[in-house]
Amino acid sequence: MTFPLSRRSHPVARPESRREFLQRAGAGFGSLALAALLARDAEGRTRCAATNPLAPRPPHFPPRARSVIFCFMDGGPSHLDLFDPKPQLKKLAGKPLPSSFARPMTAMGSTANTPLLASTRAFKQHGQSGLWVSDWYPEIAGCVDDLAVLRSCRADGQTHVASVCQMNTGNLRPGRPCLGAWTLYGLGSVCDNLPGFVVLTDYDADPPGGDRNWSTGFMPATFQGTKFAPGKTPILYADAPADTSVQRQRAKVDYIKDLNEHYAERRGASDAIEARIAAYELAYQMQSSAPDAVDLSRETSATQRLYGLDRPETASNGRNCLLARRLVERGVRFVQLYMGSGSKWDAHSDLDKNHAQSCLESDRPIAGLLKDLKRRGMLDSTLVVWGGEFGRTPMSESGNGRDHNPFGFTMWMAGGGVKGGITYGSTDEIGLYAADNPAHVHDIHATILHLLGMDHKKLTFAHDGRDERLTETSGRVIDDILC
Repeated sequence: MTFPLSRRSHPVARPESRREFLQRAGAGFGSLALAALLARDAEGRTRCAATNPLAPRPPHFPPRARSVIFCFMDGGPSHLDLFDPKPQLKKLAGKPLPSSFARPMTAMGSTANTPLLASTRAFKQHGQSGLWVSDWYPEIAGCVDDLAVLRSCRADGQTHVASVCQMNTGNLRPGRPCLGAWTLYGLGSVCDNLPGFVVLTDYDADPPGGDRNWSTGFMPATFQGTKFAPGKTPILYADAPADTSVQRQRAKVDYIKDLNEHYAERRGASDAIEARIAAYELAYQMQSSAPDAVDLSRETSATQRLYGLDRPETASNGRNCLLARRLVERGVRFVQLYMGSGSKWDAHSDLDKNHAQSCLESDRPIAGLLKDLKRRGMLDSTLVVWGGEFGRTPMSESGNGRDHNPFGFTMWMAGGGVKGGITYGSTDEIGLYAADNPAHVHDIHATILHLLGMDHKKLTFAHDGRDERLTETSGRVIDDILC
């Protein structure tokens, strides 16, 4: 005997005890039990709706940004060769690190004892603001009047795995929710046919730590990032089989949902089941909307050239940046673009060759994104963030490379309530340490949440008897860069 794919006719096992009978019998006791379990689970989430954890929720105060696009330069770009010129470093090139900078640097090994390395790049001031940018980023240099350049960023990790983890989750150790997950948890999603949090990579490689960088940690799995595949078909298997009708596909999803709910009723509610139910429903909705969202051929040839889709060296990041614009245009809250995924910016030797390639691949796509958002009137409501897990040292490594530097490096933000054409903070005269107005990773996270309308101290999640938050026990909003 076969059963049709209908939510009213799937087989149900015979009750095995009186307790099971009462749980499932008359007046919908089973449904009431499941609802009670979900409600109890929701009490530990403070802001999470049990019926639909992705339902839109009000911010703490009026937001300045609706969405975030985080351009993550995987591997650690050199601030000294991009946005933070140091004339003194050129004067001291080839000499040992001055004794006045001899702070504890044992974790950096022998790098602290190697000669200082001057930048080979030519820096110029650009725009009405006169911000300094090197010749490695000529396209982004044309957008400086929209940038707030943070030259005094600080982090705590000195390895890629730990530092990428901290820039994403606020902590050096894995197991905590990432920034995108906190955003989705706090605000919900405004689109029911696309993921609220999307991750894109330019190479077929993950950043150090892999999917832990877009996971939810101790939060429900519903809020985790959805990784799209690199290339021209970012969503695999989005189309329904040719011989399957819309009605049959709908019935199939409803049937799977009933099975999952029946299991939850018998075993007790769980985040995994809740996430699975939401994932199947989202997958069904995406079959009708996602192909349009990711179809870049619908864009004009001029727009495609703006992002660099006509050049092999910029095509991958160009596709991702253009896709990011199309996603936030459709209501996606958070898009993370890994550029140089797989630590391609990590230049321990031959920095000139390494960064020349990485800058070439990212310059036009990022500039195209900023210009396109601005001309469409979307930059004011979209916060664009640029940066990596740390910067690079002024000391040389292998003669022509630079080591990791979490003590002082550069990031920038644009749009979404941020002042344009300004610099904030500074590093010391050789670019080793943040000197003026240090901005820790927690401060950067607090500022991003603030621009989205959330108080980082109030956005909490109850876990193991403690109200956890992204910024842990510190963090401040960088008010000086806000409009």
